[in-house]
Amino acid sequence: MNLFRSEEHIRNWSGFKTGTEEGINKLSDVAGLFSVNFFTKRLDSDYVSRMQDYLTELIGILKGMGSFWQLPEE
Repeated sequence: MNLFRSEEHIRNWSGFKTGTEEGINKLSDVAGLFSVNFFTKRLDSDYVSRMQDYLTELIGILKGMGSFWQLPEE
């Protein structure tokens, strides 16, 4: 993960690849991923039995962030 001050700095970065613009997200949006149940419920006694539900929630959020963040199809 790279952190940039602005989208202009991202586009001027030597590692920037045209066509990956959809993967540019605000830090607050990415940090928000860590506040979903998959991460916050880890100490609950039923975490393992509900992990699939939590993972499904996380994947749904990632899909909403655009195709760049989607998991590859198997």
